[in-house]
Amino acid sequence: MLYNSGAEKCCASIPRRLLRCDVWLLALHHTAKRKMASTTRFNEYQVIGRKQVTAAEPNPALYRMRIFAPNTVVAKSRFWYFLKQFRKVKKATGQIVQVNQIHEKKPTQVKTFGIWLRYDSRSGTHNMYKEYRELTRTAAVFACYQDMAARHRARFRSVQIIRVAEVATKDVRRPYIQQILAKNLKFPLPHRVQRAASKRHESLFIAKRPSTNA
Repeated sequence: MLYNSGAEKCCASIPRRLLRCDVWLLALHHTAKRKMASTTRFNEYQVIGRKQVTAAEPNPALYRMRIFAPNTVVAKSRFWYFLKQFRKVKKATGQIVQVNQIHEKKPTQVKTFGIWLRYDSRSGTHNMYKEYRELTRTAAVFACYQDMAARHRARFRSVQIIRVAEVATKDVRRPYIQQILAKNLKFPLPHRVQRAASKRHESLFIAKRPSTNA
């Protein structure tokens, strides 16, 4: 029951259709909140799996993948999805050997990341290369998913991250990243407000009109 006995007495005068609407809105709110929590951050996982050991194949080959997912459950699911496509090994006849989370070595340093990806659109499958300036690999992948959703209406299930690598300054391809890497980069300050050093030097009226372009 969603309402306790005290709440039932208080809500006795409210029509049943309004109560049903309230319950429906509350459930919708919790569903949206859960979906938002699962897609706001990605982690990088290393998933290792193989076929199950049998008498015919006592030492099956190990397969390792780096997968970006919000949690280990989604990471394992994506692992079996890709492995079934590439090596014809499915979850029913396989086993997960190990799942490790990979952390960024220098999470406070801004880097340029190149992302090679493949996504399914309404007209076909396309390969793509994108570059992002972020602190971590997971932040770059999250920005990539947001960018693909905004520009190409690509869902999470439609995007396949092939490779994520840090790109040197000399190897940057995209103009929107190259303009940020200029040597003597300067940004104008169009609205500079001159303020008094302390409150006792402030005045409500001044003799000359202030200029914010200096």
